[in-house]
Amino acid sequence: MVIVKVSYSGGCLGKNIGCEKAPNLLADGGKDLDVDNGNVDLTMKNLENADGDIFIGGDHSISYGIFKGFSKKLKNPGLVVFDAHSDCYPEEFVNHENWIYHLITERVLKKENLMIIGLRALDNKERIFLNEYRIRHFTMDQLCNNEEDVCDSIMESALLFDGAYLSIDIDVLDPAFAPGTGYTEPGGMSTVQLFYFLRRLSNLRNLKIIDLVEINPDKDINGITVKTGLEIIKFFK
Repeated sequence: MVIVKVSYSGGCLGKNIGCEKAPNLLADGGKDLDVDNGNVDLTMKNLENADGDIFIGGDHSISYGIFKGFSKKLKNPGLVVFDAHSDCYPEEFVNHENWIYHLITERVLKKENLMIIGLRALDNKERIFLNEYRIRHFTMDQLCNNEEDVCDSIMESALLFDGAYLSIDIDVLDPAFAPGTGYTEPGGMSTVQLFYFLRRLSNLRNLKIIDLVEINPDKDINGITVKTGLEIIKFFK
């Protein structure tokens, strides 16, 4: 497994400065990707051309560039995202709040090849977008006491892709388990719940790329979020 460190916070809109420090704490021995927090185009181009299996961010906008490069190698790529937010806010500048919106509207990703798990903080414009494009998503209410069935469904769908990309935003976890992030949203997953999904998804034969994003050591408490990040990476090494 090749681990790539993406020390980038240029897409966080100033709301999670410090997340660029996470890769050096999470990926000892990983290779550093050349990024420029003041140059989005250069960073996205470098991400698009990067080779790796596990990418450690950084803010969630990095997934846009990585997936664009990933999609060029496959006929039917798919994306599975764990996130408290849909990241589908309709605006022009690619950032951590709208990278999925851009992948869909630019037709880099088929709408039917996207699944978002753990949602609980939706803007009305994002809700309209999800409904209009019929994006498959699972809210925390849907997950409650139903993890096995939801995971079965995700696994069955993901097996139809010729390559699966898994993106994990640490804010999918409840702040009690991951306080070190930019947007702490109550009512999230426990580590036990998330680890159940990851343990099963790690067995997908067509899983090609994983990213872990939005961990901010500057906002962490007793290093709990960084420790959780390290445990997440172990599932895929």
